[in-house]
Order: sequence, then structure tokens, then C-alpha cells
Amino acid sequence: MENKTRTVRVTIAAFAAVLIFLVIAAFVTTPEGVQQSFWSLIPPIIAIVLALVTKEVYSSLFIGILTGSLLYSGFSFEGTLNHIFTDGIITSLADAWNVGILIFLVILGMIVQLMNRTGGSAAFGEWASRRIQTRKGAQLATIALGVLIFIDDYFNCLTVGSVMRPVTDKHNVSRAKLAYLIDATAAPVCIIAPISSWAAAVAGFVEGENGLSLFIRTIPYNYYALLTIAMMIMLVLMNINYGPMAAHEYNAVYRDDLYTTPDRPYANAEEEEGRKGHISDMLVPIFSLIICCVIGMIYTGGFFTGTSFIDAFAGSDASVGLVLGSFGGLVITMVFYLVRNSLPFEEIMACLPDGFKQMVPAILILTLAWTLNGTTASLGAKEFVAAFVDSNARSFAMFLPCIIFLIAVFLSFATGTSWGTFGILIPIVVACFQMTDPKMMIIAMSACMAGSVCGDHCSPISDTTIMSSAGAQCNHINHVSTQMPYALTCAAVSAVTYIVAGVMEGGMHNANPVFPLVIGLLLLFAVMFIFKIAGGNGNDAPAGE
Repeated sequence: MENKTRTVRVTIAAFAAVLIFLVIAAFVTTPEGVQQSFWSLIPPIIAIVLALVTKEVYSSLFIGILTGSLLYSGFSFEGTLNHIFTDGIITSLADAWNVGILIFLVILGMIVQLMNRTGGSAAFGEWASRRIQTRKGAQLATIALGVLIFIDDYFNCLTVGSVMRPVTDKHNVSRAKLAYLIDATAAPVCIIAPISSWAAAVAGFVEGENGLSLFIRTIPYNYYALLTIAMMIMLVLMNINYGPMAAHEYNAVYRDDLYTTPDRPYANAEEEEGRKGHISDMLVPIFSLIICCVIGMIYTGGFFTGTSFIDAFAGSDASVGLVLGSFGGLVITMVFYLVRNSLPFEEIMACLPDGFKQMVPAILILTLAWTLNGTTASLGAKEFVAAFVDSNARSFAMFLPCIIFLIAVFLSFATGTSWGTFGILIPIVVACFQMTDPKMMIIAMSACMAGSVCGDHCSPISDTTIMSSAGAQCNHINHVSTQMPYALTCAAVSAVTYIVAGVMEGGMHNANPVFPLVIGLLLLFAVMFIFKIAGGNGNDAPAGE
């Protein structure tokens, strides 16, 4: 009772502080004055801080949207309403890319519901549990699967969650830890995979160069992505849990509580009692989904009209491709269940709306996050950051990779979009160094992409963060709060690594990606060892609330 009272007081205080801020802003700002200034970053900052303080994501996102709309309209009542709904929510839901992602989410929810109803998920969990004997094995298998599914981060988040959740549950791995492993093998893996939707996006932002070739050359310098994979393996093998994650892991191991907090927003799709599924009831839908999604993506890139496989992937429309692929996977799944008599037709049809309902929380958060991103863009946040970087890029050549990395982290974290962030910064980096220092251009591009992924990785308004929560069936704020210390640890080590790389190139003109990476790995291991000897195994962690 005392904890609930304290939470209510903190929430009231947080909202009161925002109200006071808005009153002050009404007197000191004008619509022209907030454009392309630091004011443009205030709405996402407010939303993020409120979400972390109040543990309530829906109202926090909406207040961020409201703040941005008030600043945009000059605190006009009519203008604010129009900007929230007409220019914001309606425009976000009218965007073809966004709608495609929502349809993909819904279809994935339907497939997951079908697998659960047949008992396929439980059967796979039992099969895998006989072969994966330890918690470490379950976590390493999750990491391995996440690395293998490098085609697209959205597809990664939900597929890895669906496949590995029964296995990690059997070994008492907390949902927060599962969500972290899913998220850390989504964007960080896609950004170093040449055949992925991310490679296609980066290639599209580079003018006057072979974008795909540049992307491949940046991979060895993408230290955040490489160090994140190394950090996950260290955390599992050394049994290290620190920060809020320690409480979640303690409760999972010693109290058989996978969630820690009472809220279980996605835990509503249980296997039908008494139904005995077969492992094929899960494997056939998953493999069908993977194959169909690959076919769907290369189809949108023109593969079946003569384009090469690599070029088709580079030019694919991930949103449309994933919709086509997931629909194909859904049809194959339904036909397979009918042929096997796993489910009658009536039950299959009943699973479809249930699967839709399972994804409603993720859809609502995504819609609000996209709207907030659009509101931030309407205030000129991208132009403000671009002007700042462009005016300072040449002044700190040796430290530029680290500076670019930190700026990208902040912008991606505040806006929740990594693609938008490197879409802003990569053209600036290319323009600055294309003719004068090609090696520094590669390092700076890598730093930009790494920082974008880092901010996206830990931002509560990032779509991949949201879908990782959905894939793990974990409370979204639990995922954000437990993941952030891990992501920031890796970000700090990455920043130091980029300083080493920048000094080597700027001072000695010896851009070797291996030496800074080795330094980063050694530093990361030292940090992990310190956490280990400081008691970061979670065994004595408090139980949480």
C-alpha cells in the first residue's frame, strides 16, 4: 500500500512539473522560435522521462505529443487539436509503411495464437527443454537464433520471441531478460548484415557512392553492434545481472515469477488445456514464415523480373514484403493445421481475432510513438541537429567518430528512430569527408549507424523496443528499465573505442578496425568482471515489486 501511495505521488508530481513547464513555455516561446531549435527535442524528452518515472507509457507518449502540438501551434486550442489528430495520429495511420508494419504485427499475432492453441509452442518447449538443459543454454540458444534471423529487425523481434519463449520459460529466464536478448539481436545484428532491410536503407541515404559497398566497409567499425553481441555472451557465460534486471532474474529463479511486476499485458494467449500438440505445429509455421518473408522481400525488390538477389534485397520494400510473406505463412499454417486435423476450421477462424487482440497494446504504443516522431519532425528537430553537426564536424577531426556516435545516440533515443537518425547524419558525414578523407568517412559513417542503433536499442518509443516487449510478452516499461543499464554500459565502451579509432586515423592515418575493437573487447570484459566481483549475479537481488 505504501509503495502504491509513493507511486501515485511521484506520478502526480511528474505531471505537475510538465504542466508548470507548459505554462512557462506558453509565455516565452513562439511557433517561429521553437522551429529548428532545442525546443524541438523537448516533446520526446518529456515523453521518455514521464514513461520512466511514472511507468505508464500510453499517457506519457500522449503528453509528449500534446507538448509538441502546443509548441507547434503557439498554444492555440484549435491548432493543437488539428496537429494531434489530423497532422499526427491520422497521418501516421495513413502512412503506407506504418500500416504495413501494423498488418505484419496483426498477422504475426494470429500465427502465434494458432501455434499456442494447437499446443505447438508447449510441444516445442518440451522438446527443446530435453536438449537444452541449463538457463545458460536457453539464453545462448536465444542469442544464436537472433543472430541467424538477420533479415529484418521487426521480423526478428516477434519470431525469436515466439520460438524461444517456451524454452526460456522452462528454465526460469525472466521475461525482461528474454526481451533484452531479443532486442539486442534485432537492430544490432541487422546493422552489420549486408543482406537485410537495414543495408538497403543505409545504401539509399548515400549519394555519389556505391551505398551497399560502403555499408560493407563500415561493418568492422560498427563497434556498438559487435560489442553488444560480445556483451550478451559475457553476461550469460559469467552469469552477470545488474541494475533492475537483477531483481527480475532473482524473482524468476527463486520465486518462479517471470514478470516481477503484476502487469502482464501480453500473457493472454495460453495453450488450450488438454490439447497435446506436436513440434511440427510450431516448426512448420515458423519455417513457412521465414521462407515466405524472404520471398516477399525479394519480390518487392524485383527479383522475379530479372534483378539479382543482392540488388533485389537492397531495393526491397520491407513493409510490403513482410506483409506478403506473413500472409503466405498464415495461409500455409492454416492449411497445415486443417490437413493434420490439429484444429477444426471454426477454431482456426476464432484464433484470428484473438491474435489481433494480443497485439493491441503494441499497436497502440507504435501508433503513439510514430505520432510523436512526426510531431518532433514538424518542429524541425532533424534540421536543428543537422545544422549543429555540419557546423562542428570539421573542428574535432580525431574525436569526430565519438562525437557523431554520441549525437546519434541522443537523437535516436529522443526520436525513437534509427533510420531517421542515420538518414540525417550520413549525408552530412559523406559531404564532409568524401573528397578529403575517405577512411575517416567510413569510420564516421559507422559511428553514425552504431549510435543510431544504440539510441534505438534503449529508447522506450522505438518500434523495435516495443516489438521486443511484445515478442517476449513483457511489460514494456520493465523491458526499457532493465535494458537501459546494459545498453548504456556498451555505449560507454563503444564511445571510448571510437575515440581510439579516431585518434588512429586522425593522428596516425592508420585506420585499422581490429586494434580499436580489441581494446573495446578488453575494456568490456574488464567492466563485466568488475560487475561480477561486485555481486552482479542477481543471487542477492531484492525481489522487486
